[in-house]
Amino acid sequence: MRRRGLDFRRPVRKRFPNVVWWTVCGILVLVLIVVLSREGQIESKPTISRKPYRRDRIMEGVTVTDEMLSSNSVTRQLTDQISLAKAFVVIAKESNNLQFAWELSAQIRNSQALLSNAATRRTPLTVGESETAIRDMALLLYQAQQLHYDSVTMLMRLRAKIQTLEEQMSSANEKSSKYGQIAAEEVPKSLYCLGVRLTTEWLGNPNLQKKHRERKQMDAKLKDNSMYHFCIFSDNILASSVVVNSTALNSKNPDKIVFHLVTDEINYAAMKAWFTVNSFRGVTVEVQKFEDFKWLNASYVPVLKQLQDSETQSYYFSGHNDDGRTPIKFRNPKYLSMLNHLRFYIPEVYPALKKVVFLDDDIVVQKDLSGLFSIDLNGNVNGAVETCMETFHRYHKYLNYSHPLIRAHFDPDACGWAFGMNVFDLVEWRKRNVTGIYHYWQERNVDRTLWKLGTLPPGLLTFYGLTEALDPSWHVLGLGYTNVDPQLIEKGAVLHFNGNSKPWLKIGIEKYKPLWEKYVDYSHPLLQQCNFH
Repeated sequence: MRRRGLDFRRPVRKRFPNVVWWTVCGILVLVLIVVLSREGQIESKPTISRKPYRRDRIMEGVTVTDEMLSSNSVTRQLTDQISLAKAFVVIAKESNNLQFAWELSAQIRNSQALLSNAATRRTPLTVGESETAIRDMALLLYQAQQLHYDSVTMLMRLRAKIQTLEEQMSSANEKSSKYGQIAAEEVPKSLYCLGVRLTTEWLGNPNLQKKHRERKQMDAKLKDNSMYHFCIFSDNILASSVVVNSTALNSKNPDKIVFHLVTDEINYAAMKAWFTVNSFRGVTVEVQKFEDFKWLNASYVPVLKQLQDSETQSYYFSGHNDDGRTPIKFRNPKYLSMLNHLRFYIPEVYPALKKVVFLDDDIVVQKDLSGLFSIDLNGNVNGAVETCMETFHRYHKYLNYSHPLIRAHFDPDACGWAFGMNVFDLVEWRKRNVTGIYHYWQERNVDRTLWKLGTLPPGLLTFYGLTEALDPSWHVLGLGYTNVDPQLIEKGAVLHFNGNSKPWLKIGIEKYKPLWEKYVDYSHPLLQQCNFH
C-alpha cells in the first residue's frame, strides 16, 4: 500500500487532560444546583404566606374559633341544634302545638346561655358542661321528627295549606264581587226619599209645572249652536245635579251653558221639579224622558229587540243557565238600559245640534270646559282621552279575538279610550252613519260572542278609526275603584268616579268623597228632610 507524503498526513489531535474535564463538569453541576434551589425558594414563598392570609380572611367574614373548626366541637354542635330547633318552633306554632313550641324555645334559651357564658370568659365549652344541654335538645329534636316535623312532610302539609288558602281566597273574592255589585246597585234610602218627595211636590204644585212650561217655551238656547251643549243620560237626581252644579261653578260663562238631561218615566217628574226649583248660575237645563222618543222602538234599536228575546231575558234576569261561569257584573240588567245606550243615538235625540259634550252622571267638573268646543277633531267623530298607558286597556282586553269577525277588522293592540267625557261632532257622525255602524255590530253580538256586556266594547268597535285623542288632563279616571295620583286629580278638568265605589254610596272611597260632596248643598230643605249628610 502506497503511503502519503508528510505534507498530506492528518494532524495529530491534542487531548485535554482528565483533570480539566472533571473540573468543568463539577462547576456545571454546582451552577445547576444553585439555580434549582433559588426556584424552589421563589415557589415556596406564596405557599408560606397564603395560609395565614386565608385564615385571616375567614376570621374577618365569620365569627369562627379554632375550637369550632374542630371535628369534635361541642360549640358547633350546639349552634346547629339551635338553628334546627328554631325552624321546628315555627312549624310547631303552625301546627298549633304551642306546648311543644314553648319547650323548644326554653331549651334554645338554655343552649344560647351556655354559648354566651363561654364567649364571655373566652374559653371553649367543655363536653362536661354542655353534655346535658346537647342531650336534652337532641331528645326534643327527635320528638319533633316523631311528630312528622321533617322537611318532606312539612312541604306536603304547606302545599296542602296553600291550596286550601287559595280556594278560600277565590271563594272570598267571588263573594266580595257579588256583594260589592249588590251594594253598588242599591238605591240609598235618602236618594229614594228625595225622588218620592220631588215627585209629590211636582204632582201637587200646579205653579211649579207652569213655571217649567214657561221656561221651556221661552228658551231659544236649546237649539242655538253658539252655546255650549252638554248631555247627560241618567236616573240619578243628585248625581246629575252635581254634574250641572260643578260645571256651572267652574265655568267662565255659565249663561252660555245648556244641559240636555234625559231620564226615564219613573224619575221624570222628580227631575223636572228639582231643576225647576233650583238655579245654577244661569245655566239652562232641559229635561226629557226617553219614552217620548217615537223613533226608539224594537224595529230600529237592536238592544230593545234583544230584550224581547226569551233567552236574553233568562241570561240577564234568571242567572241559572250559565253555571256561574260569567261574572255577576256582566249579568247586570242595567247594561241593557236605554239610558246606557242612548249615547249611540245622540244625533237622533238632538237633530238640530252640531257639537255636543257627553258627560256621565258619576263625574265632577273642576275646570272650565268651554275649551272642549274649540278642539279640532281632524275629521273624526269622537274626541276622547286614551287609556292605553297600561296593557290591559287595549282592544284585546275588551273583545273576543278568537272570533274571526273581530280578528279581521280590529288591531288587538289598538289603544282603548274612555266614555264619560266625550266630544262628539254630530255633523261628521251623521255623514259617516255612525249609528248604523253601531247597529251592525250590536246585531252580530246577539249570542254575546264578540264581547260580553257594557257600552264600551261596542263603542270601541263603532268609533274605531273615528276617535281623536284628547289631552289626558281633560278626563281623569279611576276615583271609583283605585288610587289616583294626587297631581293628576289637581290638574284634571273632569274627575270620573268610574267603578263600584260611587261617592254617594257608603262604599265610596272616603278620601275622594269630598271632591264630589262640595257640590252638594246639604242645607237644602229637601236634602235635610231625607237625611242627606
